[in-house]
Amino acid sequence: MQLLDYSHNSLLIGASLLVALMAGFTGLSLTQGLSQRTTLQKKLSIALASISLGGGIWSMHFVAMLGLQLPILFYYDAAVTLTSALVAILVVGVALLMLHFRERTPLVLVSAGTIVGLGIIAMHYIGMAGLEMCRALYTPMGITLAVLASCILNIAAFTIAYGQRSHRNILLGTVCFGVAVVAVHFIAIAGTDFVAIADSNDVGPWIGKEIMAMGVVLSSFVLCGAFLLTGVTFLVPSQQAESDAQNETSLPQSSPPLGALETRGRQIPYELKGQTLFADLDTVAAIRAEGHYTHIYTRRGAFFCAWSITEAEKRLSPRPFLKTHRSYLINPAHVASFERLKDNGVCYFDVPGLTKVPVSRSRLKQVREALGV
Repeated sequence: MQLLDYSHNSLLIGASLLVALMAGFTGLSLTQGLSQRTTLQKKLSIALASISLGGGIWSMHFVAMLGLQLPILFYYDAAVTLTSALVAILVVGVALLMLHFRERTPLVLVSAGTIVGLGIIAMHYIGMAGLEMCRALYTPMGITLAVLASCILNIAAFTIAYGQRSHRNILLGTVCFGVAVVAVHFIAIAGTDFVAIADSNDVGPWIGKEIMAMGVVLSSFVLCGAFLLTGVTFLVPSQQAESDAQNETSLPQSSPPLGALETRGRQIPYELKGQTLFADLDTVAAIRAEGHYTHIYTRRGAFFCAWSITEAEKRLSPRPFLKTHRSYLINPAHVASFERLKDNGVCYFDVPGLTKVPVSRSRLKQVREALGV
């Protein structure tokens, strides 16, 4: 059995990485801010994100496969190729459902990353099984390395992207996801050999490189469009917040009754089951930014608040709330412990859904003074 020599087109390697990055950014951006949406809206956004991420995994694989150069003509089984795409989308959907419909604990993050990692591996080897006129041969070591790399890299990607749902984390998670998908593909290919075969075990019609290229170009075009749309809306919350702040300072403010001002000044509005309720300031441990909105944390749980973090800081100043980070306001009375970490720190809480809050370097002195440490 003679092994075939193979090489890769460097331009298509770069294109495959670009496709993976666009897919990662689109999918992770579509799931930002889902906590304040209805269940139906959550499911729709997760479905779209699954198609973006899963379709991106599939597109990246076959862009790279178009760059695979063998000394013989080879084809793809259409049915097996389609199956590989559906598997990728389904597996990513399962992981996203876990992340958005269960409490986001470290175990859930690791489980979601592992599921996506195994899904990428399954998609890769199912896609490779669709090769016609040549056969891929694998080694146990090659498969093991590919599985480990896929799981570890995807756990890192989802831990970063979902550790804190900020723009920075989503961008870092995008890079990790894109690198993970591409790295897993080429690690798996490095542990693969190819041999020519005369017969075939086709399930569906064959697809040549020309037809496959058209399909990949089409899927990549759709991803590019989705990437551009999410890229535009990705910047809207911060710009809108600045606009709102300017409007608030330029427009005359009406004066509410003094009694109402004093009462509402000690409360924060939040949404629950379609109603707007009010939480006393003393019961709120922290406020966390979530896009253009916030979440408040109390001993009864976390609740959606329509205020932006900028508006919350403005309305509550000079109340007992203290800004520890660009995304957090805390009530020092609820801090269970404090830890100094070189030039920054961490405040720990004994509140459901909130274990710790970062303290940035610029806020460290102010926080320590407020806590008396």
